[in-house]
Amino acid sequence: MTGLSPSGDIKPLLDDESQRPRVITPFPSPKLTDLSMFQGEHKESLYWGTYRPQMYFGVRARTPKSLVAGLMWLVMKDGKPVMRHFCENSNDLKSFGWKEHNGRDFGRQELFEQNMVLETSFVKSEEGSLGYGGDWSIRINVQNMLNDDEVKRTSGSRQDVGNWQMHLKSQNHLETHYCGFKTPDIVNLSGLVQQNLTAQEEKSGLLQLSDSSEDSSNIYVFQISTTNQSTIDIAFVSGIKEETSNMENRIMSLTGLPLSSLLEEKHIAFNAKFNECFNLSDKLDPETLVVGKAAIGNMLGGIGYFYGQSKIHFPKSPLAKSEDDFLLYWPAELYTAVPSRPRFPRGFLWDEGFHQLLIWRWDVHITLEIVGNWLDLMNIDGWIPREQVLGAEALSKIPKQYVVQFPSNGNPPTLLLVIRDLINGIRTEKFNEADRDKILSFLDRAFVRLDAWFKWFNTSQIGKEKGSYYWHGRDNITNRELNPQSLSSGLDDYPRASHPNEDERHVDLRCWMYLAADSMNSIQEFMGKNDILVTEDYSSIAKLLSDFTLLNQMHYDKDHGAYLDFGNHTEEVRLVWKEVIHEDGHLSRELVRETYGKPELRLVPHIGYVSFFPFMFRIIPADSSILDKQLDLISNGNIVWSDYGLLSLAKTSSLYMKYNSEHQAPYWRGAIWMNMNYMILSSLHHYSTVDGPYNSKARTIYEELRSNLIRNVVRNYDQTGIIWEHYDQTKGTGEGARVFTGWSALILLIMSEEYPLF
Repeated sequence: MTGLSPSGDIKPLLDDESQRPRVITPFPSPKLTDLSMFQGEHKESLYWGTYRPQMYFGVRARTPKSLVAGLMWLVMKDGKPVMRHFCENSNDLKSFGWKEHNGRDFGRQELFEQNMVLETSFVKSEEGSLGYGGDWSIRINVQNMLNDDEVKRTSGSRQDVGNWQMHLKSQNHLETHYCGFKTPDIVNLSGLVQQNLTAQEEKSGLLQLSDSSEDSSNIYVFQISTTNQSTIDIAFVSGIKEETSNMENRIMSLTGLPLSSLLEEKHIAFNAKFNECFNLSDKLDPETLVVGKAAIGNMLGGIGYFYGQSKIHFPKSPLAKSEDDFLLYWPAELYTAVPSRPRFPRGFLWDEGFHQLLIWRWDVHITLEIVGNWLDLMNIDGWIPREQVLGAEALSKIPKQYVVQFPSNGNPPTLLLVIRDLINGIRTEKFNEADRDKILSFLDRAFVRLDAWFKWFNTSQIGKEKGSYYWHGRDNITNRELNPQSLSSGLDDYPRASHPNEDERHVDLRCWMYLAADSMNSIQEFMGKNDILVTEDYSSIAKLLSDFTLLNQMHYDKDHGAYLDFGNHTEEVRLVWKEVIHEDGHLSRELVRETYGKPELRLVPHIGYVSFFPFMFRIIPADSSILDKQLDLISNGNIVWSDYGLLSLAKTSSLYMKYNSEHQAPYWRGAIWMNMNYMILSSLHHYSTVDGPYNSKARTIYEELRSNLIRNVVRNYDQTGIIWEHYDQTKGTGEGARVFTGWSALILLIMSEEYPLF
């Protein structure tokens, strides 16, 4: 049994109270999600929602064993039926995504499928409902496709919502079939449906469900077919008593014309709130506003609810490695936004901070609960698993090698960006008194966890030199990667020292630690926490890490005019084809890393996003000539500047757009990423507004970069209907995950010129 030592190494260590390994022992303080602000009306109002982001359209409740609903449909491809159910990253579906979503009780989505358009709308209603969480409706508009006045009704009972019924209504003629399945795993549902359809087709020649159900079925699938354009309304009513005289009225209020009126009312309210929150209507053209609405709509529509147990690396033996070298974290729930519904429909720690910079401006109560969910996942050592894979649906969408989380590895503490932003919002009177009190109550309880989180970073990721830090988790024995990845940094294959060791100093982590220390100092002062036991002297740490002279001694390279990592490095590393003999004796030809020069301790000569972290966190004085050189680097078209945004790695780098292994395409080696562009743009805005000899220069660069980013994202959205994970460094075309409306949705804050204050 093990735990984390201050150095981040594994050592025998038990939690005395529970006698279980510390690494899977919860942090011993009251949970943030138990605060009264998250109970009562707030909790019930968020009970039902589109909390299955991994599906093209899915509804569930925020409870571990929820009644769930979802949409699947059939299309013909190469003469064979193909089932659509879970979001996929392929180009088969032209585009999909939320056009509007308010995060609470309304959303409208469009899905473009070959020559068919599906519009799915979701709306909740508390009026007349007797069940917990209220009633809700789904409308499916189908153009150029297939749909009784009343066709099917299914019913059931649950402790939370009481007796419930689901009704299907349409003004078009519908042909319906059904099948009931008994399965413990909803992930395989589309396969079961296809098997049933195939069996029926072999019997009757018709592609239709069997109109039968297995004993004790727990999932029912209804097949709806029609020959023309259709509108289908599905109403869920709960809290049904045996003698409910107004049942028909309740159903009628959730379908047909009343539903149309309710959806129109929600649509108008969405537009009004969008204008109120982002104040863009008079500044931007209609095409750009459409993208802004899609950004916030998809961000809120991508919020999910997950429940399960993380797998935490835990070596059973120091001599042998096994796939079973893990322990299960305690069962936990997570309410969180996700980076991408088809590619990354799960929680990512460092992404979440960027998500909440946008969401709090729309609904601060949602932000507080999401941040609270994340901090409640902290273990007794102050560590939070960086990637949350909770439940079967989340597991089904992640490569096996990324499931297990390593307790020595961190992730940028971006949640502190949000908390700092909220404090600044209070100082600038952006909140009413009730919301201000809730934020203060939240921070009062959160402080002890934030303090422990900082302490974990400040011990486990510390470097050899005072004021230095390095990301743990890089593979120092690999012969497969050209440059060992640094997944914990969030920048994956961004080039670091060629030969990882404990002498490394990572400039981005040093800056994150400065932000963390300065943020904690601000929280401590703002909340008056000076009289309680605090584990760190935040003021002194922030002063050390903002020491410009020390920063330059450790990381500044005068020849490049740039801030660089330090480590054991050589540029003489290549991937070469070699014949490899495996343990079973078979021979294969593989790409293997070879080092031709002797690595030495030095600054790592790769300019890119990491080089601009001191600039991003405004450590560089406004009158320093180094600031002038930073502006020159940023605006140099031969280095990182392009007409579409700033490149992640300089064109002059030896690893620019290089594969990291046979199958690892370049990721953070040139492509344009929105989160880092947003942070750099934020600081350009800052330096353009403070006194100094370079403010005019910063303003010019700021305006051009902002214009380039907005124009390129809008152009891509017009062409594809998608906001992308990243953008091509030479053409500006969208790449990577489709419907990446996690931090790429920051384009909306760029449009509205809303930036975090440091």
